[in-house]
Amino acid sequence: MTWKDLPAGAVCCLETLAGAGHAAYPVGGCVRDLLLGRKPGDVDVCTSAHPEQVMALFPRVVPTGLRHGTVTIPTESGNIEVTTFRREGGYADSRHPDAVAFDVGLREDLSRRDFTVNAMALAPDGEVIDPFGGRKDLKKGVIRCVGGPDRRFSEDALRMLRGVRFAAQLGFEIEEATAAALSRNAFRVEKVSGERIKAELEKILLSPRPQMAALLFQNGLLAHLYMPECLPDLTSLAEVPPEKTVRWREFCRLSGFPITALPVERALRRAVEHPEDAVIPTLALKPKDLMALGLEGPQISAAQRALAFHVLERPEDNTPEKLKEII
Repeated sequence: MTWKDLPAGAVCCLETLAGAGHAAYPVGGCVRDLLLGRKPGDVDVCTSAHPEQVMALFPRVVPTGLRHGTVTIPTESGNIEVTTFRREGGYADSRHPDAVAFDVGLREDLSRRDFTVNAMALAPDGEVIDPFGGRKDLKKGVIRCVGGPDRRFSEDALRMLRGVRFAAQLGFEIEEATAAALSRNAFRVEKVSGERIKAELEKILLSPRPQMAALLFQNGLLAHLYMPECLPDLTSLAEVPPEKTVRWREFCRLSGFPITALPVERALRRAVEHPEDAVIPTLALKPKDLMALGLEGPQISAAQRALAFHVLERPEDNTPEKLKEII
């Protein structure tokens, strides 16, 4: 496993930094995915070069997070986020570091990351730099925090949702101490934006194990938005197609979660609140058939909606004969 296993744009970025005398490593999820035999998605790079030095090396650079040492380099293979090795200060808002310092090396930079499986880097010679046991945890199939989980979650509350998401996507379990810390720190999720919560929840719902969304209720991670009277059984989520609208609709139906609790697009909200809309075009009785039965104008619309609700509950009844009987 070498840099050559990464997309061409990432390789070019790494070689440019290294050619200018800077330490540079692909880090995080792309290394994890390579070790799992998966095609890497986004590639993140950490480097000893300071942001201004990175910007001087590339013709096109987007200063996405200069304060935190991050710039984005557009390439033919996609955007590459390049971040200077950094040490972080306090986290007053439980989301972002109050200050960063660029006076550390690779190991300390890896020590600030969320989970061990995301705290690995790949050296130019193919060596996997893994000071916190990420490879071991990959083999065991567990999600474990780097260092103390309470500290990691107090720094950035979004990490709790990400932990559940990684477990759902990778088919892993959450390590015992990390899992216990979820409940203790769940109140911190109130400081995470609705957009971020929606994005992580959606990734869980579209994962191979969407039923793990139940952990969000079990650990109180969504308590500030909604708390069911009893823990919902989300097993059947995996049985419906992994399509956004379908999974969201089934999740809300099974759990009672109000889609309006999160900032979702209008079309998704409509699809969840009015599932009958998707059934109406598939009804075995068309408007002309209802007209032939003596219905007119608003009566036809009302009949279609009523029939659609019935078919949602009993899809086997969607035949012309049965629907005529119901009408």
